[in-house]
Amino acid sequence: MDWNWYLFSFRGRINRAKYWLAMLVCAGWMVFTIWMLVLVIELLSRAGLLAEQPKYFHFGVEEVFTLLDPATYRMASRGELVAIIGYLIGLPILLWIYFATSIKRLHDRDRSGWWMVPFFVLPGLLSQFSDRVGAYDPYLLVTWVFSLLYLWGGIEMYILKGTRWPNRFGPNPLGKQQSRSRSAHASGRGTGWT
Repeated sequence: MDWNWYLFSFRGRINRAKYWLAMLVCAGWMVFTIWMLVLVIELLSRAGLLAEQPKYFHFGVEEVFTLLDPATYRMASRGELVAIIGYLIGLPILLWIYFATSIKRLHDRDRSGWWMVPFFVLPGLLSQFSDRVGAYDPYLLVTWVFSLLYLWGGIEMYILKGTRWPNRFGPNPLGKQQSRSRSAHASGRGTGWT
């Protein structure tokens, strides 16, 4: 398999199994990045350069949008700044792999990569800025709609099969698909009832 195309290219199609494998690669990258952050923070703490360590590390949709929010940098301690720098180093690679493989998976479903906006970007923005909006009826409706979009995106990418025929994004990644079932005699197997 061409790993460069698989993880970093936005062209072509991948099936569900390869998409699940890509999510395992993303999880491995997150674990590696967090492990490196813990190691760097421990070394800086032992050297006496950090008085306070961050309480937790994790990757998620919230962290992506938190890094884009200027309020994140105003009240951060030194330990949190080290974690933020680690996220700024590790997160672009993670996002690139996630978007490249997700767009190829959408291509397998014969959908444009722009479907990532309602499936990922809009729910993430809503999650990030929900505390600044307040609670009122239109906001609850928007939350409900974006939650359905997020769920629909998960079903599209993780569960549903791709198109069996070549589409505008390329050939079927599973290879040729049989258009009709073979008869019992044509396959060399009898039914046992003849």
